[in-house]
Amino acid sequence: MNGRPVPCKREELGSLFLFEKLDPDQLDRLCREGRVEAFDPGPVYGEGDPATCFYVLLEGELVLSRRVGADDVEVNRSSSRGVYSGAFQSYLGDRAPQTYNSSMRVTEPSRFFVLPADTFAAVVREWFPMAVHLLEGLFFGTRNFQQTIGQRERLLALGSLSAGLTHELNNPAAAAARATSSLRERVAGMRHKLGAIASGPYRRATLETLVEIQERTAEQVSKAPVLTPLETSDREDVLTDWLDDHGITAGWQLAPNFVQAGLDVDWLDQVASAVGEETLEGAMRWLNYTVETELLMNEIEDSTARISHLVDAAKQYSQIDRAPSRFADVHELLDSTLMMLSGKFGNGIKVVKDYDRTLPEVPAYPGELNQVWTNLVDNAVAAMNSTGGEGTLTVRTALDRDHLLVEFRDTGPGIPADIRGRIFDPFFTTKPVGEGTGLGLDISWRIVVNKHHGQLEVHSEPGDTRFQVLLPLTSTNPDSEPDPSQEPS
Repeated sequence: MNGRPVPCKREELGSLFLFEKLDPDQLDRLCREGRVEAFDPGPVYGEGDPATCFYVLLEGELVLSRRVGADDVEVNRSSSRGVYSGAFQSYLGDRAPQTYNSSMRVTEPSRFFVLPADTFAAVVREWFPMAVHLLEGLFFGTRNFQQTIGQRERLLALGSLSAGLTHELNNPAAAAARATSSLRERVAGMRHKLGAIASGPYRRATLETLVEIQERTAEQVSKAPVLTPLETSDREDVLTDWLDDHGITAGWQLAPNFVQAGLDVDWLDQVASAVGEETLEGAMRWLNYTVETELLMNEIEDSTARISHLVDAAKQYSQIDRAPSRFADVHELLDSTLMMLSGKFGNGIKVVKDYDRTLPEVPAYPGELNQVWTNLVDNAVAAMNSTGGEGTLTVRTALDRDHLLVEFRDTGPGIPADIRGRIFDPFFTTKPVGEGTGLGLDISWRIVVNKHHGQLEVHSEPGDTRFQVLLPLTSTNPDSEPDPSQEPS
């Protein structure tokens, strides 16, 4: 929007704090190459448009706003003479994006001193060469510093996740190793028993029957019912009595395996009638080896399946072999993150999933959303650990108008009101030195707001802190990510 040109007065420019140290020749040059424009209430320039002018308020009121999703959020409002906006980074040239990083409008008839961007860049470099070098160093140094610290934040998270994953993988791997060692012993015993049976008083028909029973026993193991401790104890007593009654030595050692395999008295009666009394003990020992090997193989299968599940969760978390931007099921992302972080919860923290599974997939950068979940879960766990390591983390999803809500609720001590407004500031942290960079929530805010055009909000009181992530259900051009150096001050 172009304003109406009005006369430029050197004295008026010289009265502004921005120009009060300039000499008369410099003020004359500003008036000569710049202009004064009057604007009626309404927009002056829009966020993302080419930054062509530097604006200094002479009279009136300006409002700066930033786009957050489909909304314009006011970030500054001022009627102070000399406040400036627009192309104030033009002196950096093509080393920084030369677009307006916010939208500006005026709420009442206002006047601005307007300087073309190229003139502003020229006079700044010509009149303040040392200051330009200092500002360039500050600008690029801060950006590089933020990138380096952000990278460190991600590496810290990766290290923590790696430790957790190693812990989680160790349990099923150790179980599989123990089961394999036991299985080797059982197979050796089975070979020995097979030799004894082969040299024993078994008729061919009896051996065939025994092999058939062995096959059916192996099948029965996979169909064994899940019993309560009381049911298990009762069945073990019944089978122990049966084995004792039939003269089986130390039957109480065999009974637990038979119960775990789902065998009952009727099954044992079938075996007894098939092999006869004189060979029953050997047959029972043979079947016990069969049951034990099947149970051990099931344990190995369960352990390796657990390992495979953890590896799949790690791939889901890291989004290996996935497109960086796609429609994603947030529940899959949440589950993979919670599994990767499960080692952090300990015995005192309970995790509750309150998911609305009817929610649709949303356009997202899944790998970066996993980073948001990691930061929010890590903060919740740290908060509850600060008060004894006990509490409940509730992860809830729901529909919130045209957004998908993901809420992380913890029962920690809460965020004090005096710092609640600073928690999203870069480098602000309440964690002890060495335990946090202060960029977790800042990075999360950038990912949710800048990258996904969503919202990240916090509501907190003692015993009830909720971080709420709101993601648009439909695409809002997520590729137009603002440059991190262009955040409003």
